[in-house]
Amino acid sequence: MTGGFGIWLYAVTSSRDNAELGELTGVAGEPVRTVVSDDLTAVVGSVPLEVFGEQPLSGHLEDLDWLEATARAHDTVVSAVVRRVPAVPLRLATVFRDDDRLRELLDERRGNFAAALTLVSGRTEWGVKAYADRAALTAAVAEARAANEGTATGAGAAYLARRRAQLSAQDTVERDAAERAEKIHSQLVRYAAAGRRQALTDPAVSGRRDWLVLNGTYLVDDDRTDDFTATVTMLGAEFPGIRLELTGPWPPYSFAGVEQEPA
Repeated sequence: MTGGFGIWLYAVTSSRDNAELGELTGVAGEPVRTVVSDDLTAVVGSVPLEVFGEQPLSGHLEDLDWLEATARAHDTVVSAVVRRVPAVPLRLATVFRDDDRLRELLDERRGNFAAALTLVSGRTEWGVKAYADRAALTAAVAEARAANEGTATGAGAAYLARRRAQLSAQDTVERDAAERAEKIHSQLVRYAAAGRRQALTDPAVSGRRDWLVLNGTYLVDDDRTDDFTATVTMLGAEFPGIRLELTGPWPPYSFAGVEQEPA
């Protein structure tokens, strides 16, 4: 695909829903349109293959400025669609030869898209990241362990007990952080329709030096959003040395559940 136009896929919706696109434009500044196949509607744009074909695209994806601008344009379309109707968002750079090839995909994976639409309807994705402060977590664990050992007799004995607890906490801080991350995730899943632990972001990629111990995404019923966010606040106060960061609402990228296969 090196000449002409290809079809950039943004999202898939049910044909029963009427996604009014208005004057929405996509990654190439193209007017966004729809391709219908029976009960499924794909939200797409026609993009020049000299830029978005397989070979030129692979080169552009190495350009971080280009990638960021394109990702923002893609997400702008997806976000506009999911605000209007339930939709399965497709990730960046899903390009097909033409409308017919896209319809073939919709036909081949109709069941997958239908299941994904059922899952995301009336729900929104939220992200929760947990960052650990090594020193603060070590101190909190040491204090709890010293308290559990009981009150030592004499100043010297009390000092030794605290010191043993500090050394123990330093040795186990990695495990303690992981245990707290798992507890936080387990609690949040109780308030979500689905939850996933994503890969921890490499600091070299994120540009942050914080110690990330949980990178979770959660699909939350829209009428339970207040319960979910309140739980995040509660958990943030429950675990000293752990800071929670709530982001969203987002299109349900993590829960689309449909493999993407560009032409």
